[in-house]
Amino acid sequence: MKVLLRNPARELEFDGTMTDRALLKRLDLNRESQLVIEDGKLVSADAMLTASAVVEIRSVISGGSDS
Repeated sequence: MKVLLRNPARELEFDGTMTDRALLKRLDLNRESQLVIEDGKLVSADAMLTASAVVEIRSVISGGSDS
């Protein structure tokens, strides 16, 4: 599976299948602060990611408004 990470930008490769929760654990990333996206769609924590998947991991960013 190809994993695209941002900040800093890098690309990693993993063999086999795993859940997105397992992938984040392997990368030592917190599930609450990361989004896992496959084919432009947000995936759930227990979604099985295949060996041929291309996955992007983005940090969650929150903000407020001045009003």
